[in-house]
Amino acid sequence: MDWLWRALAIAGSMTWEILWALILGFTLSAIVQAVVRREAITQALGDDSPRALVTATGFGMASSSCSYASVALARSLFRKGASFPAAMAFEIASTNLVVELGIILALLMGWQFTLAEFVGGPIMIVLLAVLFRVFLRRRLVDDALRQAERGVAGSMEGHAAMDMSVTGSGSFWRRLTSAKGLTSVSHIFVMEWAAIWRDIVAGLLITGALAAWVPMDFWKSFFLTDHPLWARIWGPLVGPIVAVVSFVCSIGNVPLAAVLWNGGISFGGVVAFIFADLIILPILNIYRRYYGWKMAAFIAGTFYATMVLAGYAVELLFTLLGLVPGHRDASVVEAHISWNHTTWLNIAFLALAAVLLVRFFTSGGLPMLKMMDGSPGDTQQAHHNDHNDHNDREDHNDHGDHGHDGPAHAAPEDRRGRGKP
Repeated sequence: MDWLWRALAIAGSMTWEILWALILGFTLSAIVQAVVRREAITQALGDDSPRALVTATGFGMASSSCSYASVALARSLFRKGASFPAAMAFEIASTNLVVELGIILALLMGWQFTLAEFVGGPIMIVLLAVLFRVFLRRRLVDDALRQAERGVAGSMEGHAAMDMSVTGSGSFWRRLTSAKGLTSVSHIFVMEWAAIWRDIVAGLLITGALAAWVPMDFWKSFFLTDHPLWARIWGPLVGPIVAVVSFVCSIGNVPLAAVLWNGGISFGGVVAFIFADLIILPILNIYRRYYGWKMAAFIAGTFYATMVLAGYAVELLFTLLGLVPGHRDASVVEAHISWNHTTWLNIAFLALAAVLLVRFFTSGGLPMLKMMDGSPGDTQQAHHNDHNDHNDREDHNDHGDHGHDGPAHAAPEDRRGRGKP
């Protein structure tokens, strides 16, 4: 059983190394989402102008990092009037330009990869906008909208429908530190963990297995490390394909990216691999349900092309600037728990997570948690039944200075709107 123990040991050590960073990232993401309102931003996404795409990107950066939730929310935005390019820009930003992803990349692979992700993401969005402007036809968008209006279930529909932001006329700090602010942050924090924990666990287990069982010579041969020029060409082409068949998305694919980097994939290949969380096989099937076969194929083709091109662009730019790391030493090692800075950070952030968990369960969060993968209507009903009393108490405590919009106040799903491709 040594082979199994070694794989589990690597997965466990990586979990311990990144635990505090995950908690920090999700806490910061929850804070941002707690003060960002969806409805007002949606109104600015009605076309594919640069301003609309920038707004969609900013909204995505402040939204859920769960790939399934971002795909579901993008359909909701499309149905409510957002253009299709803006909805897709939102998807890319929400899974590739979020703070928690950057923290984990820096911790496991180095700051250069974090910078590459935040440089490559906007490049991919610009490239996608160009491809959509050239190849996306009105008829295809109309067919996709008709399919979207059918409301075929995908995944994390309930989570995507939740808008738990805190509103009011007070300052950012006052709203955030109010009773409703703490409740909102705790709810978003727990929902985000519940949405992607499977991907994180799967990514760590797959990483442990590959690091323990696959010889390094295989990776070097597969990524053409003996031919530097061909390796740079091959990496971005094959990186997304590896992601597609690995079934791991969102933050869960970062540990696997570390294994691939140590194995010899090019710098641009790592970037393209991480971008590909939105075209893994389960999500391609959701696109089929949401928009039909033709649009699903169009999304897959254009996303893959822009991932590859963004990988090449980042590789070239970072090579010219001398920012490509010279050593392949990503943190995929077996480590022993000791009283070092990682242990102290884990203890501190586990305490923070415990506070948020207590707040979540004592403020009526459990019924909402059960509705995360249900329909938006189910989520709204759960909020209406289980949160009115709690919110009334908080309204009294806050003297009416703040508002907390949960799913019951989210824009209804039956509002219509057509995008402008």
